[in-house]
Amino acid sequence: MSLEPLNQVLTSLQKKPMWQEQQQFQHLLKRWPQIVGPAVGAQTRPITITQRAVLKVATSSSAWAQNLAFERHLILEKLNTWLVKPLVDIQFSSSQWQTRSTKAAKIQKDFKSTQAALSSKTALPPEDAQTAFQNWAKTLQARSRQLPLCPRCQCPTPARELQRWSICALCAARRSAT
Repeated sequence: MSLEPLNQVLTSLQKKPMWQEQQQFQHLLKRWPQIVGPAVGAQTRPITITQRAVLKVATSSSAWAQNLAFERHLILEKLNTWLVKPLVDIQFSSSQWQTRSTKAAKIQKDFKSTQAALSSKTALPPEDAQTAFQNWAKTLQARSRQLPLCPRCQCPTPARELQRWSICALCAARRSAT
């Protein structure tokens, strides 16, 4: 197995169809309030574009879903002027307003952080495997400095482990083995 620089991996990901679909969805999310207007934009949230090119939109209430269903052809026409790959239809539903809106926000945040990593040219890939390992080890050490210490072995331990067992997982495993 060969190691590839992160920039090469991300560049190859960008060429894949799913990545391009995600970019189109992100473009739609940015333009959504402009296309539908601020009032409608505040009461709706695009959730996903299906494989059949149908945009699913969560609405804050069923009344909004019903009213927007009557306007869907007009909204669809406006959307298709902004998008590279045209949409076939739009479905509005209030059932996904709470659950899917947080997932969409997380997906959007993850996508933006990946784009930021791709666009930053400052981090050059390490020259060899030894340097890569040393960089990784330094990163882990920096993270572990912020963790609380296990009262038994004084090793950095995630706070959740200390809450659960009052000691680190290794000490807990040793205690249960004896």
